[in-house]
Amino acid sequence: MDYKQFIDQQIDHIKQTVGPEKAINALSGGVDSSTVTVLAHRALGDRLKTVFVDSALMRKDEPQRVVKLFAGMGIPVELVDAREEFLSALAGLTDPEEKRNAVTDTFYSKVFARLVKESGAKFLLHGTILTDIEETVAGIKRQHNILAQLGIDPEQSYGYSVIEPLKTLRKDGVREVAKLLDMPAEITNRIPFPGPALATRIVGEVTSERLDTVREATAIVEEELGDSGAFQYMAVLLSDRATGIRKNKREFGQIIVVRCIESTDARTATVTPLPHDKLNRISERITQIPGVNRCLYDLTPKPPATIEYI
Repeated sequence: MDYKQFIDQQIDHIKQTVGPEKAINALSGGVDSSTVTVLAHRALGDRLKTVFVDSALMRKDEPQRVVKLFAGMGIPVELVDAREEFLSALAGLTDPEEKRNAVTDTFYSKVFARLVKESGAKFLLHGTILTDIEETVAGIKRQHNILAQLGIDPEQSYGYSVIEPLKTLRKDGVREVAKLLDMPAEITNRIPFPGPALATRIVGEVTSERLDTVREATAIVEEELGDSGAFQYMAVLLSDRATGIRKNKREFGQIIVVRCIESTDARTATVTPLPHDKLNRISERITQIPGVNRCLYDLTPKPPATIEYI
């Protein structure tokens, strides 16, 4: 594919579709949403409103980091605090699809519907990629940014139309586009991160306390494996507990699973053969998190597993 031509075509498509109206998009800091933000900003300038929705589900210090990074690129980003809305919507839910649907519904019909109304925008730009569509339509797992492909009319349901500039690309193609847009390496090379964020890294109910645990474990894993060259790596908090010993006393503690995989497009994946000393250091650090006394390494490829747990 001629990615330079693709960029020109998508910028022109955004201009033609939006016309004189305003558009809005939500930025997560990942390569998909970041690429869409830059494409749309070049097409629309100040007629694009970009927001970062703090759902309480993000990585450590992520909201502030992303806003600062894009300010340095000359793209203003509004930080929206929606933590209570998302945590309330997820309270009591343990089923994976119910959790994903709760995130989707809270994001689109509540938080974003309000932001769209306030902004006067008629169009929403999505960072949907081809793998998102394929996995959702196949029934493997519902991606939060898939609407029309499931028969949901966003204009009728939420009051706005959706533009998906990246829906014909896979992750490797998005990275090529991002590089041609001269985006910082910390964006173009960033590992994938799911739209529902840390809600997909918690098996069972999502609470503030459990989010704090998996957020801390995520920071450790990303720091330790940042030089691994792997496609994706993560920490997952299980719903089970295990007996352990802490300060010579019995502890019924939480279990963190570490996953690190190789892939090019997320359709298939193999497990990264990490050195034992690296795994041992990760385990030592993670089991220092209060309440966590087990750290496991996931050896399952995709298929039969998916990359994420939820």
